[in-house]
Order: sequence, then C-alpha cells, then structure tokens
Amino acid sequence: MNVCAPLIAMRYIVLDTNCLLQALPTKSPYHQVWADVLIGKISLCVNTDILDEYEEKIAEKSSSEIAHNVVEAIANLSTTTFQDTYLHFELLPADSDDNKFVDCAVAANAEYIVSNDHHFNPLKQIPWPKVEVIKLVDFIKLI
Repeated sequence: MNVCAPLIAMRYIVLDTNCLLQALPTKSPYHQVWADVLIGKISLCVNTDILDEYEEKIAEKSSSEIAHNVVEAIANLSTTTFQDTYLHFELLPADSDDNKFVDCAVAANAEYIVSNDHHFNPLKQIPWPKVEVIKLVDFIKLI
C-alpha cells in the first residue's frame, strides 16, 4: 500500500522589507515566516531592486556580512520566484519606492504583499490590478 503525504500548498508572497526585518530574529514572534521561506513552504517573489533594498536595510540594522548572507540565501533557494517587471503601475504615489513591491506582486501573481506599511493602504481601493496586502500579524495566523 502506497501512502502519500498530503501536499502543502506553497504560498507566493512579496515580503516588504520591514516585515523581513521583523521575521529574521529567531526570538521574533514572526520568525515562522522566515523559517517557512527557508524550508520551502513560502516562495518569496523578488527582483533585483527588492533584493538590493533587503541587503541595504539589513546591513543598516546588523552588518553587511549578515545582509549579504540573507540575500544570498533568498537568491539560492529553489523556491524563490525571480520576477522581472516590465509594467510599472505607479500605484503608490505617497512612497514611490514601494512600487517595486507592487509591480513584482502583480507580475508574479503573488497571493499577498505582506507589509505593515500604511503606504500600501491605497491598494485596497484599486480594482485593477488587484493586489492583496496583509499585515504581518495576520499573515502569521494564516501559516
């Protein structure tokens, strides 16, 4: 008798930098997000601009070596979704730097942008392209 383990659906998300920073520390209540990324339950949808921001902001909070190692880990995971963006919707005028996350989410057909940043709130009012934004505390409850 062949018994198969149930398949676990992988979640495809764009993780805002502020949430990645909160998920990295092992004592963080949000560390499960990072752990699930590392074991392949979550696919991070990224592009070069996002990885560059991750590295810059992590280095500001820790060291350039740690930042480089985190970005290398993301880049080398077989479950990471690298998504080039050819359309730029410019949906976030209040913080145009965050548009890279929106454009990546749309292009990758990500399930969510996980962010605590209020600059993403206007996306709730935009019917197309539809981008779901979820706070880190709510996303942790889903996983």
